[in-house]
Amino acid sequence: MEKIDNFSSKCDCNIIHEEVVNRVKDGMPNDETLFDLAELFKVFGDSTRVKILYALFQSQMCVCDIAVLLGMTKSSISHQLRVLKQAKLVKYKKDGKIVFYSLDDEHIKNIFDQAFSHVREK
Repeated sequence: MEKIDNFSSKCDCNIIHEEVVNRVKDGMPNDETLFDLAELFKVFGDSTRVKILYALFQSQMCVCDIAVLLGMTKSSISHQLRVLKQAKLVKYKKDGKIVFYSLDDEHIKNIFDQAFSHVREK
């Protein structure tokens, strides 16, 4: 329990709930998993990417369609789609020369819906 003792020297409270600390510590994901989670939230931290995801909830779309919808350049949309693709939030399929983007899976909509519900709470 040395780590808890070291922690207690940094805390101003008089009681350390050792059983709570140990239970929570045992259930904590490893640092790499938490880092990956933080990186995912960073991707959601850009309003353009959120708009793109919202559009893709409705329908698969090509870069040109998304650019027109959002009033942006194809280049800037392509850049944001690349970030979303690297985060495994969107996927693409080619139909001739046209590339259509869509959500990677249903998890993305669930994450978005939960966050959207949270920000709408009053």
